[in-house]
Amino acid sequence: MQDLIQAPTPGIASVTDVVDRMGNAAEDKGEKTSLQDIVTALGEASFLPVLMAPAIAVVSPLSGVPLFSSICGLTIALVALQLLMQRDHLWLPGWLMRQRVKTRSLRSATRWLRRPAAFLDRHSRTRFSFLVRAPFNWLTELTCLFCGLAMPFLELFPLTSSILGGAVTLFSLSLLVRDGLIAVFGFAVVGSAILLGLQFVG
Repeated sequence: MQDLIQAPTPGIASVTDVVDRMGNAAEDKGEKTSLQDIVTALGEASFLPVLMAPAIAVVSPLSGVPLFSSICGLTIALVALQLLMQRDHLWLPGWLMRQRVKTRSLRSATRWLRRPAAFLDRHSRTRFSFLVRAPFNWLTELTCLFCGLAMPFLELFPLTSSILGGAVTLFSLSLLVRDGLIAVFGFAVVGSAILLGLQFVG
């Protein structure tokens, strides 16, 4: 098990920053890059960038890798739970930190993500900030927790994990830049995922 000391992460204030750090994690690596490498590149555990990184990843073509969505979901759930607990440092289990993805695939995914990341950044700013402060932020963090927990069960249903990953990306961005309107869009995405899931079940 590994403890990651929570500290401010200079330079991370947008989705593009997170994507760039993920890309940096794949630099000078061998055939595979571990979650530990990505967390280290994000600055040793700022909660919101670490919450956003697996959410972004599961939106990318990496979501097609078997069990990848499950690993991302568990990471999201653990980070969201600790946000709810208001912990002052982040903990992730060693077995999870040792999970690896092909470096070439990670590089391709970060290149693919740069355009949607730039789009989100252009349209985010501080507004309706009361929606991302207590007690409303607790609902956002709780929804991220449930989204993460749901992902391992959605491996067999195409697109659903990616939709939830998109929602968590919006939620984490809303908390990062204090944009309550983006949080509202995140809840709309979750509602769409529920409707899609009901169609599969029905």
